[in-house]
Amino acid sequence: MKVAIVKETFPGERRVALVPADVAKLVKNGLSVIVESGAGTAAGFLDSVYQQKGAELAANREAALAADIVVQIRASHRGKQIVIGMCDPLGEPQAVADFAASGATLFALELIPRTTRAQAMDVLSSMATLAGYRAVLLAGVELPKIFPLMMTAAGTLTAAKVLIIGAGVAGLSAIATAKRLGAVVRAYDVRPACREQVESLGAKFVELALETSKAEGAGGYAQVQDEAFYQRQRELLGNVVGESDVVITTAAIPGKQSPLLIPTEAVAKMQPGSVIVDLAAERGGNCALTKADQRFVTSGVTILGPTNLPAEVPYHASQMFSANVTSFLLNLVKKGELAMNMEDPIIRDTLVARGGEVVNPRLRELLGLAKLPEPASETTPK
Repeated sequence: MKVAIVKETFPGERRVALVPADVAKLVKNGLSVIVESGAGTAAGFLDSVYQQKGAELAANREAALAADIVVQIRASHRGKQIVIGMCDPLGEPQAVADFAASGATLFALELIPRTTRAQAMDVLSSMATLAGYRAVLLAGVELPKIFPLMMTAAGTLTAAKVLIIGAGVAGLSAIATAKRLGAVVRAYDVRPACREQVESLGAKFVELALETSKAEGAGGYAQVQDEAFYQRQRELLGNVVGESDVVITTAAIPGKQSPLLIPTEAVAKMQPGSVIVDLAAERGGNCALTKADQRFVTSGVTILGPTNLPAEVPYHASQMFSANVTSFLLNLVKKGELAMNMEDPIIRDTLVARGGEVVNPRLRELLGLAKLPEPASETTPK
């Protein structure tokens, strides 16, 4: 079977789905690899290096897209092949339905189960790690202060106060980065179980007087709460936000609107020069004033709503994504042949479109479609 690496076409996307170092692993497993010219250039990976590692250089994009399997950061190719990439299935189920109509077999990498065996394939965690890191750097550039405590002949400079809201992968990465830069870091998460991780990184865990026993759902993600809960949460968080120089929010619920945690009144409590970086901007944001992919200033407070921070560090983001995809491919293809084992939760959960149908049960429910009969294991795609 032939795997294609193609150049991403989404505006601002600089990552590539497979890097040269992983090509040899696929070739060793019986796969051949073809790369579109320039596919990895924006991330720092030249065509010549792909060729050195065993990849064939495609004559044009069409030649690459004729491969049996197409791997992408953002799944967009709608042909008869197997397509592997991210496609926001829970947020945009209709897009998956449209994709299915093309006859493609689509694997959505966002649906990788959170199990020990699947950790090596978890693209969301990989990208969130980089987003959290990058968010702190963006805040540092905007903040008219330095992060660390510094004692100089000109006097003592106090450390910046950083608040991280949401202690998932992105939040923990942000905590670690802010601590390395010398900030005084506090973190809040609705899930009490996060305390130990927060404190292990040297941050103080913020406690609010809220009932949180049912705050954690499947896969370790935060569970949706009712509006009364969020109203009380916003009230209690307001003072903590007002005391902070930098606030980085990361609270997101898969397929749902981001919970509103920082209302306009809380922003008004912050000092001029303060910064909010809202990593939940793609789904409406955790801050009421967030504008996706824009820099917005109100009363001296700068609010950033980036939606694709990993693309700003494309070399390492591509390296991490590629490692995840390579692990996924080596689980899907054995000795050069497709091994579609539908009893494997990794394959079963990520397969969203096949044979002209949306086949993932969660997506069919979101789309109002009837259940399909259980598929049998097989070695070749329909």
